[in-house]
Amino acid sequence: QVQLMESGGGLVQAGGSLTLSCAASGGAFSNYAVAWFRQAPGKEREFVGSINWSGDYPYYANSALGRFTIFRDIAKNTVYLRVNIVDVEDTAVYYCAARPGAYAQAMTVMSRDDYWGQGTQVTVSS
Repeated sequence: QVQLMESGGGLVQAGGSLTLSCAASGGAFSNYAVAWFRQAPGKEREFVGSINWSGDYPYYANSALGRFTIFRDIAKNTVYLRVNIVDVEDTAVYYCAARPGAYAQAMTVMSRDDYWGQGTQVTVSS
């Protein structure tokens, strides 16, 4: 059974940076796409960016261009999200999602076929 586990969240000061991890297990991920979403208090879950497990160019939401970077370590079955110059508006629960047989661009919309992690809380202090 596919399982995803996010880690790396916590309290970070505005202007700093953080790197979140999404560790995948229980499957063969060579044809998967993995995405990062986030959900701020009182708001809907929003797409941040995604990447094909094969390592094709990551795909980002327009709002994520410039400060967010997605990359993966195949040997560790892990996909990362790095956020630079964090802002209080980045406070949210960050989730990763994986979908078999998908391309990164298709991950902008959630699907019933997606596997999800439990999320990791990021809180940015001013």
